[in-house]
Amino acid sequence: MELWYTEEHSPDVKFSIRVDEHLFSAKSNFQRIDIMRSNEFGVFLTLDSLMMVTEKDEFIYHDMIVHVPMAVNPDIKKVLVIGGGDGGTVRELTRYESVLEIDLVEIDDMVVSACRRFLPLMAEKLSDPRVNIFYEDGLRFVRKKEGYYDLIIVDSTDPFGPGEGLFTKEFYGNCYKALNDCGILVNQHESPYYKVYAESLKRANERIRQFFPFVKLYQAHIPTYPSGHWLFGFASKKFDPVNDIKEDYWNNLGIETKYYNTQLHKGSFALPNYVKKLIEKQGKI
Repeated sequence: MELWYTEEHSPDVKFSIRVDEHLFSAKSNFQRIDIMRSNEFGVFLTLDSLMMVTEKDEFIYHDMIVHVPMAVNPDIKKVLVIGGGDGGTVRELTRYESVLEIDLVEIDDMVVSACRRFLPLMAEKLSDPRVNIFYEDGLRFVRKKEGYYDLIIVDSTDPFGPGEGLFTKEFYGNCYKALNDCGILVNQHESPYYKVYAESLKRANERIRQFFPFVKLYQAHIPTYPSGHWLFGFASKKFDPVNDIKEDYWNNLGIETKYYNTQLHKGSFALPNYVKKLIEKQGKI
């Protein structure tokens, strides 16, 4: 008997992976959590039957959501990660000695415990002494902060279910308030390719532009995400992510990455015309 994981990317498109073993399945207070092992992608995590992360291609997502802002501002010391219970974003942040404090806000403690058990290479740095884990709603947590963080990374699920509040105007406004005068906000920005994801991308981009003077999108190719074409949002009170990259500084750190480099950093902000057209009414990108 064959077991397959299948995710609907659009009403007419499905993506499937042959599953060797179903390692974990549970229903938390917030969502269904499944962890499976496949021959092609290794161990992977799904939430409410949507792909979150795989062992094979997680480095692409985590490299791009972390190293892009870290190469723009060398003085980042206090970081807030909202979501990211798999630990991959935290793992990359802990590679910087200059980072002194990482607050991880994850609504679902079962996600963290499951990833510690089945995805240890991603979750291994959750025990770093600089990491503080808060099991609460990210929208409520960020309301309590003002001018505190140098960087906020929103490593959220899609804008459905538990992650829906992390794509609202209220949330982005509170992130702006929680950042200091040099603050940077980075978030996963969905795919521009399929209609339902493209509409979410447009709404998020429009809402962020209402608060931040510097807003740009950048891209990466992540094979297990819908269409494989995935965007991230960079927003800042001070920095332009292309003009203000500290290229020599970052390269001299000697951080070995599998995906990110400073040439790719600059190139990732060069967007295809169909993406530009998608958000062209909202101003420069």
